[in-house]
Amino acid sequence: MRFACLLGALAVACLWPLDADAGVTRLEIQHRELILAGRPFGAAGPYEKLVGRVRFALDPTLPRNQGIVDLSRAPRNAQGLVEFSADFYLLKPVDPRRGNGRLFYEAGNRGTKRILPVFQNAAASADPTTEAEFGNGALMRQGFTLLWMGWQWDVPAGRMRMDIPIATNNGRAITGWVRGNFIPGANWTTAPIADRGHEAYPVVDPGSAEHRLLVRTLPTDPPQEIPRNRWRFTGTGTVTLEGGFEAGRIYDVVYRARDPRVVGLGLAGTRDLISFFKHADEAAGNPMPGVRFAIGWGVSQTGRFLRHFVYQGFNEDEQGRQVFDGVFDQVGGAGRGSFNHRFGQQSRDQLQHFNIQYPVDMFPFTDADETDPDTGVTDGLLARARRTNTVPKFFHLMTDSEYFNRAGSLTHTDVTATRDVEPPSTSRIYFIASAPHIVGAFPPAPFGDPDFVGRADMNPLVYTPVVRALFRALDAWVAEGKEPPPSRHPRLSDGTLTTVEASAWPTIPGFPRPTSPMTTYRLDFGPEWSKGIVSVEPPRLGKPFPSLVPAVDEAGNSRAGIRLPEIEVPLATHTGWNYRHPSIGAPDRLASEIGSYLPLPRTQADRKRTGDSRRSIEERYASREDYLGRIALAAVSLVDLGYLLEEDVADIVRRAATHYDWSLLR
Repeated sequence: MRFACLLGALAVACLWPLDADAGVTRLEIQHRELILAGRPFGAAGPYEKLVGRVRFALDPTLPRNQGIVDLSRAPRNAQGLVEFSADFYLLKPVDPRRGNGRLFYEAGNRGTKRILPVFQNAAASADPTTEAEFGNGALMRQGFTLLWMGWQWDVPAGRMRMDIPIATNNGRAITGWVRGNFIPGANWTTAPIADRGHEAYPVVDPGSAEHRLLVRTLPTDPPQEIPRNRWRFTGTGTVTLEGGFEAGRIYDVVYRARDPRVVGLGLAGTRDLISFFKHADEAAGNPMPGVRFAIGWGVSQTGRFLRHFVYQGFNEDEQGRQVFDGVFDQVGGAGRGSFNHRFGQQSRDQLQHFNIQYPVDMFPFTDADETDPDTGVTDGLLARARRTNTVPKFFHLMTDSEYFNRAGSLTHTDVTATRDVEPPSTSRIYFIASAPHIVGAFPPAPFGDPDFVGRADMNPLVYTPVVRALFRALDAWVAEGKEPPPSRHPRLSDGTLTTVEASAWPTIPGFPRPTSPMTTYRLDFGPEWSKGIVSVEPPRLGKPFPSLVPAVDEAGNSRAGIRLPEIEVPLATHTGWNYRHPSIGAPDRLASEIGSYLPLPRTQADRKRTGDSRRSIEERYASREDYLGRIALAAVSLVDLGYLLEEDVADIVRRAATHYDWSLLR
């Protein structure tokens, strides 16, 4: 066995054997630091930070790698393997024996890191060093090893990334159609063709007449082509239009691109890095031997990434072993994404009026197998994992936003929306009533991005305490076999899941009732889509899938799900949807993934004067003490059910007190 470990003051580079099916071949530790000068975190003792690069090599001929689109077209080394590398970031006990044997991996949303702010109440930092940036140390005191890796090639500068090779035809450039989609929030003169500051695929011959610029008002409208002499590519990843782009309208730049990245390596690299930490020993360069279980967590984009990961069979490593023992899909909705096809744009999602018609909310949607009557195809999110005996314990967590803007109901109904579909015994589905995808600040205010601002103030409902409680439940399920709390979400059978027209929306002066959640369509990307190749852009629209939403109570808050104390004992209507502000165009469409905050009338007189159908604060609560007493009882009830942790109750009551005082003074 060849093995070398070079030690320096701030760096360690470790090498180990390069096998034909090596996966991880080298962990390059470029920076090693003792956290907080060696302060112990309970029984786990001191922690250290390891930052560097992880290097991979994959054999394209292995059966478990052949689902990676274009892997066989990537450059190979002398051993016939495809090499690539990625940033990694690790927080671990200095003494591995003092860890709890569990690896907590975050698939970072667009190259960012969120574990510490969410689970340790820490100040957000890309590279935590201070006590505030490590927060209360809750996970570290329990002995978790925390891991991140870059898995995208195109993220903005300064974020974690993966260097992904370019596919070619025996050294000749591959070209194909790429679609850049944007909806201006003002009358722009220049627009990006990539998503949210990401890097675009290179344009072949920018002056060519074959490139097209299309415009429409609604996603279902036939696109209108803008004459080629009126627009041009103006630089790396931008276009300009004579007369400018109109706020609120949908634009598509369909262009011939070259040099597709083998984006499926983001999935394969995740598989192999987790497998390395679970199975490699110290002699093979594993800095944290003794890991027995791995839990993966993804939020929004990366909730979809983990759904895609399991669906396409990546929870089985090259040796046939299970990778993640538990998966926490937070606010991924019903979707997957552009994570393993030619010219895939990994950042793209799909909302009602943003990132239109990308391959996100596509059949199958449920963990259990279902049949699409339109195509006759039977499939399920866990179908491959069941065949290989690699099904993880799976949590799906949704907010109100996912039902209005991410096809959330399809995760637990059949595709005709006529019956509930129960998840398998290895899965749970949780809905946080009336919560938003993106949580607003308090006091409530409009969204800070002028291109996405909504008509109402943002919903400030904080639900991280539920996330923390559910993670603890998932960990106990994985490591101890302890059953977690039951699924809790709206259902057809009890009337809490319904059409938007029948949702019982109250009369709220100055704010219209919801009328149209996002509609998901069957999309046709052309005859080679089954091979991961797009030949039709924009895609042809097939039949729609029905969208259902949670029914609401008299205050306008969701009846079903995990009702946080500020929903059970309301001072406002909280939603996961918001209309676009007229200033950004398309005011009858939903505004990104932000929610609304609509305060209750303060007094009975206010309610009657304005015609508000919701009972006022005065009619609900005898006093501040009455209100806070009810808040405390609601919180304790959720603790008893396993949806909150006891240590979070005091903060919830304090936040409710601040909310009450502000509501009477606003």
